[in-house]
Amino acid sequence: MKDWLGQRLSALISSPSGVKIRRSLGVGPAPVANHELDQVHVAGEVVVYFSDVPNRAYQLEQWLPALENLNKVHPVVLVFRKVPTMRHFRGLTTLPKIFLRRYDDLVNFYKFNDFKLCLYVNNGVANFQSLSIPDLVHVHVNHGESDKLSMVSNQAKAYDKTFVAGPAAMERHKAVLIDFNLASLVQVGRPQLDSIFMSPIPAFSGRTVMYAPTWEGENDANNYTSLEIFGERIITSLVSLPNTRVIYKPHPRISTTTNKNMVAANERVVEILRETHVTGGKHIVDSSSNILDLFEGIDVLISDVSSVGLDFLYLHPDRPLLLTDRRDNMEMLHREVPVSRSCPVIAKSTVDQLLSTLASHFDGSENLERRQEMRSFYFDEFEKGQSTVAFISAITNLIDDRRQKLDSNAAGSVVSSPE
Repeated sequence: MKDWLGQRLSALISSPSGVKIRRSLGVGPAPVANHELDQVHVAGEVVVYFSDVPNRAYQLEQWLPALENLNKVHPVVLVFRKVPTMRHFRGLTTLPKIFLRRYDDLVNFYKFNDFKLCLYVNNGVANFQSLSIPDLVHVHVNHGESDKLSMVSNQAKAYDKTFVAGPAAMERHKAVLIDFNLASLVQVGRPQLDSIFMSPIPAFSGRTVMYAPTWEGENDANNYTSLEIFGERIITSLVSLPNTRVIYKPHPRISTTTNKNMVAANERVVEILRETHVTGGKHIVDSSSNILDLFEGIDVLISDVSSVGLDFLYLHPDRPLLLTDRRDNMEMLHREVPVSRSCPVIAKSTVDQLLSTLASHFDGSENLERRQEMRSFYFDEFEKGQSTVAFISAITNLIDDRRQKLDSNAAGSVVSSPE
């Protein structure tokens, strides 16, 4: 019975008008095969393709406000390849959703409908099934702007266009990729940061500092976390400061890690915060709130090399930012992570001195001018609201351009056979 219900739930589609087409959940005949969904018409122009599991849902979640704005101009449909992931998004957006399990279902669904463009928020292996459709414009938008190694992949060559935030990403692709067409890069700023953010945490009369470590990555080359190296020391130093409230906001994937050192470090940080008190408030462990909302209630951010620090830089360049470097290679860090040139860096060679004078780095005037310069380097001159306009405009231009090319190809499709 449980499996039967799961098959019924997997066949859910929500139309743009809010009308839901469901297979019956009551007792009845055998379920209709999933492949029949490939002949359901969805009034959409833009597909957002997401093939991953729920613990990577954050990659798509941050795009939802921008996609809902895009939907007002170009109707959007979300395509999922995992049932639990689609279920996760049911309560998060009213955008139409469909689950397609098989490759044949996906191909037929695309052909049955009249989609113009497909967006990808990561480089999941299953993206290549969707990329096989030639008529669509395939656009990679990623799920953040950071200096992590994973931000530049040779897979970028598979997409028609790659949307990036600003000059830093342009330079990153130019420096790393060989035989890559830089003309495929389109600067659109960071549409995810155009929303209005509201702090969910109680007001506090003193200083509020957030420690937001990233996860350990898929391999050592893509590991930027400070948690198991500096996490406990950072938190111990912070809770010892007077009139200072601490917010611990770990990366979503830290909660599901199987790395024993990471698990132990996370548990120790949580334990310290729950056992320590601050006058006039409480230290906070937050694993569920939108970190961009939390930014509105903090005065200082300590983070690793990730999109978190750059998002904070964009939204609050007037507030202090401290970075960590687990490799303790300042020359390489300054070269590969330009924002590190504008803030204090906690590394093995600096941790003792920095943590002993931590509060002295919480003055927003320190490095202010350099942070503002870095904001422009990473996000160009986009101000809040302008990225969404650039994002939608870029999609409109790509759709119009592809339509013209398809019409031109159709007009010249009759080719004389050689005599």
